Amino acid sequence: MNAKVKWVEKMQFVGNGPSKHTLVMDAHPEVGGEDSGVRPMELLLIGLGGCTGMDVVSLLNKMRVKFTHFEIEIKSERDTVHPKVFKKIRLNYIIKGNEIPEDKLKKAIELSQQRYCSAGAMLGKTAELDYTYSIIKSNGSMQNAD
Repeated sequence: MNAKVKWVEKMQFVGNGPSKHTLVMDAHPEVGGEDSGVRPMELLLIGLGGCTGMDVVSLLNKMRVKFTHFEIEIKSERDTVHPKVFKKIRLNYIIKGNEIPEDKLKKAIELSQQRYCSAGAMLGKTAELDYTYSIIKSNGSMQNAD
């Protein structure tokens, strides 16, 4: 896989890869940017969420688990000295639906974490990754797990 990142002006860059979709990156005005795009470190977290999210959705579909909403909240801690790598990343998988078997959700998450998500495997080399999940039933009741 190859990608290309091109400087536009100030601290703004435009990147794309084999999919040909364009992505704008920029910095905060304090460091010379204009805040016109996402930060590169944000992209790493977003990429992680997309990677594991696609795994989990695919696995749940294969398990015939029906859900109406799925999202992942990602919280991280970074080192305070350069290069300021991620030290801890916590993913909270949130799923809504009438009949969400907890065992199937947990299996899908663990398969993504341990076998399929290449972004997680790479970030896990420098950061401690862990997860929680919440199942929200259609009546509004919630089931949380660590």
